[in-house]
Formats: sequence, structure tokens, C-alpha cells
Amino acid sequence: MTRKTVGEALVAGLKARGVSCVFGIPGVHTVELYRGLAASGIRHVTPRHEQGAGFMADGYARVSGQPGVAFVITGPGLTNTLTPMAQARADSVPMLVVSGVNASNTLGKGHGHLHELPDQHALAKTVALASEHVARPEVLEAALDRVFTPFSAGRPGPTHIQIPLDVAGTASQDGPASPAAARPQLDPGQISDAADRLSKAGKVVILAGGGAKTADANLQTLAERLDAPVVQTVNARGLMHAHPLTVPASPSLQAVRALIEEADCVLALGTELGPTDYDMYATGSIAAMAGLIRVDICKDQLARHKTELAIHNRAEDAISALLAALPATPKQSRGAARAEHTRAAAFEEIGADYRAQVEVLNAMRAAVPNALMVGDSTQPIYAGNLYYDHDRPGGWFNAATGYGALGYGIPAAIGAAIAAPDTPVVCIAGDGGAQFSLPEIMAAVDENLPVTFVIWNNRGYGEIATSMEAVDVPVVGCDPTPPEFGPAAASFGIPYTRVPMEPQAVAAAVGEASRSGTPSIVEIEITGSAPVQE
Repeated sequence: MTRKTVGEALVAGLKARGVSCVFGIPGVHTVELYRGLAASGIRHVTPRHEQGAGFMADGYARVSGQPGVAFVITGPGLTNTLTPMAQARADSVPMLVVSGVNASNTLGKGHGHLHELPDQHALAKTVALASEHVARPEVLEAALDRVFTPFSAGRPGPTHIQIPLDVAGTASQDGPASPAAARPQLDPGQISDAADRLSKAGKVVILAGGGAKTADANLQTLAERLDAPVVQTVNARGLMHAHPLTVPASPSLQAVRALIEEADCVLALGTELGPTDYDMYATGSIAAMAGLIRVDICKDQLARHKTELAIHNRAEDAISALLAALPATPKQSRGAARAEHTRAAAFEEIGADYRAQVEVLNAMRAAVPNALMVGDSTQPIYAGNLYYDHDRPGGWFNAATGYGALGYGIPAAIGAAIAAPDTPVVCIAGDGGAQFSLPEIMAAVDENLPVTFVIWNNRGYGEIATSMEAVDVPVVGCDPTPPEFGPAAASFGIPYTRVPMEPQAVAAAVGEASRSGTPSIVEIEITGSAPVQE
């Protein structure tokens, strides 16, 4: 029997680990990696740029809970994917980038081979949680184990594996596997200590981050048991939708800071307490947190802030254990009134322009309930990140926090639609960000994905222009001319509608587009807001 090549063994190894879809652009340096793909049953989606491949993998992973996988070529393929890898690292998204690399005997020689980098492996290591170089066929299996380990043990993020041209087509060889990494175990003493502190506290506030987004029902029960308002970071939006204890507002807002600082015990669940969530106005500090109890899967994160009690584990496991340890009788601390006051003050604080944009988001949510709303860095997304209550756990995510990569929304929405084919997907991108990745819409056409691409067209980088004006900097470079999105949609062969920024008009257009079952573009035209070139 003919042995599989290393490339074929790679594909078989991915399939054995549950991979059912890869996003990639084949090239002469990855031909051998594709040899076994057609017969594997793994779906292949072709983006228009390797950055699109990475962002699609990101969106797929956030929705499916499984690692998103990108196949890219040596050199520019890998460098084009570094930006999505950095976004995935910032947001703890499991992503595997598989790349080729030049022949082993050429590496580091500087001879000028096609796609050559001085040290591709070292470059990938600057972003990846783990980067493996398959120098010989027999090390492939152990390398695969190591790049998959961060997805199940510890804080997830991007990993990378590269296979040289001269190795990919050779016969595979059996080699030792890497031992599986153990998940952290809950310490009963810590859980008992945390339950005692929470029981004795008069005013508890819960901070829920992206690490808690799979624990919606138990989080609600815990909040009710403690009578504690629950503040959600961007990646936790959708938890406890419309619940009296929910605070779907940024902890950077003064109203939310006040709520946190009034607490005598703060329980932080799966949140890194990073400045793009907790100090987006760059004051130099986050809200003071009395009696801070932190739960996080990452030991490094637990060490980065002064904490009274640090529990190293998954948020969902800790929540379940806390519920078992806490008294069954709910506390009485006016939690719902505290939450209601904070919601009202936070909504007022964001200002009239952002309130109007949140009303548009609310109208879209009502028109397409339980949708996945995937965003780019654009004004309504900034507004929603400050204050917006989504109706689906894990259904609101974007790249406007953390690494903050522009051009994310369109390809990430495509990945999300592939991960959840029966779920409506609404992508919200500005006209500036859309121009980073507009061609990726053709991948949605190829795959016949019912994604509604909402383009917020203020004819430029409106948020940046506002920021420059606020500090008396002449506005320069903020008015790139957008394309005509109607003819662009026609060239893609998809429906197009243009509406004013009026909630009911937007809701009607987005609702109709979503019901069509095809990719479509809805352009929201913002009149009178184009940046002025000075």
C-alpha cells in the first residue's frame, strides 16, 4: 500500500481533530498540502486575499466554537495573515494557520527564492501562541498535537504550522504524539472562599467577559442568587438579554465605573480587564474594584492585576461550582434598581449621536431577531460597543476592540455564516472599512451565503475625523472616496438597497434582505457628514 504524503497526512490529521472547513488560497508552495483535501470531505472556501482567509477563520471559530483553519502560501501568504492572527490573539479566538515554507536547504540563506523571508518561523512566533516547523515527516503528528493544545487547555488564540516544500510531498512516517495537556482543576477551597466572600458582601457586581459567553443560563442564575448587576464587555454582549440585572454597557463609561466602584465585591469572569474595554478614553486607570475575585483560564492574565482571590479555570466551570456552594436563598441588595439606574445613566452619557445609532441597531435586532451581528470599526459599532443589548449570546462581535483591525467585518461575517448556516448574519461595516475587504463578498456569492452586508456610508473615516477635530488637528486623509455600492452590488450579482439613517427604514430594508436568503447589500446613507479636507 502506498503511504500518504506528509501533505495528505496533514489533512488527515486535521480531519481527525474535528476540522470540517478550511479557508485558503492555493499557491505553488502549498500544492502538496492540497493533495488530500478533495477526498477528505473537508470544505474549502476560497477568499480573495489571505487576510480574508484569516478573518473568515476568526468568524467561523467565534460562532462554531471550533478552531478556524486558514491555508496560506509561504511568505506573503503568511505575512498577510499576521493581522488576523493578531486580532485572534487579542480576542482569544482559536485559529490555526497552515503555511508552506521554502525548501529546507534554502532557509536563512538569503538567495532570493520566491516568497523568501529571512526567518518565517520566527516571524510567526511573534504572534502565534505556538508555531511548529515540520522539519521531518515523523514529527508531523506531535507538531499537530502542540498547535491544537492551546485550543483546549488554557486561553485560546492563533497557532501556526509550516511544512517545507521538500517535506510536504515526501512519504509520511509515524512518529510519537505529544502528551495531552491537562485542563486546570477547580480548587474546592478557593470556591468555598469565593462563595463565602460573595455571600457576605452587601453589593456585588459581576463583570462578564468573552470567557463567560457560553454560560448564559448559569450566569443568570448566579446573578439572581447574588442580586448582582452584570456588566458585559463587548465580547460578552448578548448574555442575559433584557434581564433586569443586565448592564450591556462599556465599563469605560463613567456611569458603569461608578457602579463598579460602589461595589464591595467584584466578581470578574473571563475578562482580561484590558483598556479597550475598561479604559477606552485613555484615563490611565480602570475602575477601582473592591474585593476583586477573578476567574480566568489564563494564569498570566490572573497575575496582571491586583486580585484578592484568583481562580484559574474556565468561567463556566467556576460558575457551576459557585452555584453549588452558595446559599439557595437569593440576596437582597437592590441589584435590579442599581442596574436600571446604571443603564439609564450610561445611555444618556453616550450622547445624542450615538443614541441615534443605537436606535438603528435596536431596529435591526427587532427586524432580524437572534441574528449574528458582525462588525467592523465603524460608528454604529463604536456606539453599540458603548451601549447595546443583543439578543443572542455570542451574537455580537467585532474588531473595534483589542487589536482593532479594520477590514474585519465582511470576511468574519462570511466565516460566521458558514459556521451557522441556519442563522441570519448581519455584517455592519463603514464605507472606509468595506474598501479593505469588499471583494470578499464574492466568496459569499460563491458559497451562496445569506449574509446581509450593511454599509454605513458617511463617505470617509468619520470617527477619525471627529477625533482629529476634537484636539484641533487639521483633518487630513479622512475622506477617501467610496465606490458606488449599487453598481458594486450589481457586479457581484446580488440585491442592493439604499436607505437613510432612519430606524424603521433600516429595519425594513435589513429585514427584507435577510429574508431573501441570498447575499445582499444595504447601504445606509449618512448625509451631510463627509469629513472636510483642510
